[in-house]
Amino acid sequence: MPASPPDTLSLSSTKVTLLHDQCTIRWHHETPAVLPSLTGLERAVTEQHLANFELWHAEDTARTPQASDHDIARTKRFIDGANQRRNDLTEQCDVLLLKSLSRQNLPAPGAELHSESPGLILDRLSILSLKLFHTREEIERPGAPPGHAARNVERLRILAEQRDDLAAALDRLWQQVLNGRRSFKLYRQLKMYNDPALNPAVYGPGSHS
Repeated sequence: MPASPPDTLSLSSTKVTLLHDQCTIRWHHETPAVLPSLTGLERAVTEQHLANFELWHAEDTARTPQASDHDIARTKRFIDGANQRRNDLTEQCDVLLLKSLSRQNLPAPGAELHSESPGLILDRLSILSLKLFHTREEIERPGAPPGHAARNVERLRILAEQRDDLAAALDRLWQQVLNGRRSFKLYRQLKMYNDPALNPAVYGPGSHS
């Protein structure tokens, strides 16, 4: 894709998906962590992916047939926190991109508004990386029942196509923003369930009296 204007962050789906895949593989073999050398958008993308990585495996833990009620409750609290972090990092990606674009007076005033921000697309690409990794695992799973590998080969094909389409859409959106033809906004998630002042299950009846 054409080079970004000077002082504008470069957003490349090829670099993002490679980063996602490299982290996914590495984190399955060592303690998941963000490399201290990463900065800026690359760090935010990696931290967002780590939140999704942790969410994926926490959801698996909660569904373990042997999990006790205590285990499930503890895991649910972890999931709530990780999901909040994931949403915060999605917003952070957009904040960094918009701050960079503002130095070039972009997004252009009056440009057509895109309904989905780059941060939201990055989040979806992160999840697709995890789905691709675990689907490949199922294809190679020893002792799987007949037909299992073939079913997952087809699932892998569909997932790869979906990620290719989404990656291309991200690149197209970014180039249109740089060309002044499209715009996007920071969409705050404004989650309520983790805010004790907004969740009635936490603040309880009568607390406003």
